[in-house]
Formats: sequence, structure tokens, C-alpha cells
Amino acid sequence: MDVHVLFSGGKDSSLSAVILKKLGYNPHLITINFGVIPSYKLAEETAKILGFKHKVITLDRKIVEKAADMIIEHKYPGPAIQYVHKTVLEILADEYSILADGTRRDDRVPKLSYSEIQSLEMRKNIQYITPLMGFGYKTLRHLASEFFILEEIKSGTKLSSDYEAEIRHILKERGESPEKYFPEHKQTRVVGLKKEI
Repeated sequence: MDVHVLFSGGKDSSLSAVILKKLGYNPHLITINFGVIPSYKLAEETAKILGFKHKVITLDRKIVEKAADMIIEHKYPGPAIQYVHKTVLEILADEYSILADGTRRDDRVPKLSYSEIQSLEMRKNIQYITPLMGFGYKTLRHLASEFFILEEIKSGTKLSSDYEAEIRHILKERGESPEKYFPEHKQTRVVGLKKEI
């Protein structure tokens, strides 16, 4: 059974794809791009390492333009990242019957509430799977280190394949400093495998 996994190349979306494969699904990785910059490149590299089918879907730039507006208005990226993620899921739910992502139990954003998940599944007649929802940070860190060789980078220092990369670029285009809005954090991506998946 095919499952389409929102994929950034990070440890969480990679781990979700591996878990789904082990459950008997056939993961197809999807990286979203908004035509601002080629932020999908790292995800393409990681998909090859994992050996899963991968495609880039380009959506309307207006989505991340609105997200940048929201960040400037709220002075914080949380609501904007949540808006982008929900919008992406709504769009993809019109195309694919089983969607998944790397949302974790400890995530604040992006994360759908139980009622939002129910609504999405009922309205669009789809299945939405979040394989990591039952795992805490320590467990996920352990699992990722069992399967993957990881590279940890400070956010904004290297082009990543998540929503944040293109939003940061738009903020810069507007003369804004992304560091003013995005709290410093670490991002982890998969650069190799430790064991066969």
C-alpha cells in the first residue's frame, strides 16, 4: 500500500518513512517547494541514501508569502509554520489517499490536533498517519542514531528542505532579519545509513 510522506530529509521524516516501510507500506517521499529557492536539494540527496522514491511538488509562492506576513505580525514563526503545514496537507489530501509526516509527540508546531486530524480524514476521505506521535525526544534520538548517520547544523546556516528555508529567504528579500523571528535551534539531516532498512 502506497503512503506519501512529507519529507524534509531530517531524521524525523526519514524515521517515519522507515517505520512505515517496516509496517508493510510503500513510502513515496514528497518534498514541498514554493519556487522561492531550490530548498529541496538536501531532501533529494537523503531520499537517494534511504532508497525511497522521491518527488518535489511545487506549490503557490503565495502560501509562504502569507507565512512571512504572519511571522512579521506575530513576531514569532509558530503560527506561520502551522499555517503552511495545514495548507500543504489540505492540498495533498486532494491527490493522495494516505499521507504521513514526521510530526512527533513533543512538537508544538507543526502539529494537528486530534479534532483537526479527524476533520481532515473525514472531509477528504483519506488516512493521515503520524508514526512518531507515540515517541518522546529521547526515544527518537536513540532510534535515529541506530539507523542513520546524522549531520547536525544550526538553523539558517545551511540550506535545508523544510518550510523554514523559503520563509527565511522571503524575510531577507523584504529586508528583515530571520534571526529576529526564528529562535536559534539545531536541525538534523540524514547523511548515511548505519544498517539496512
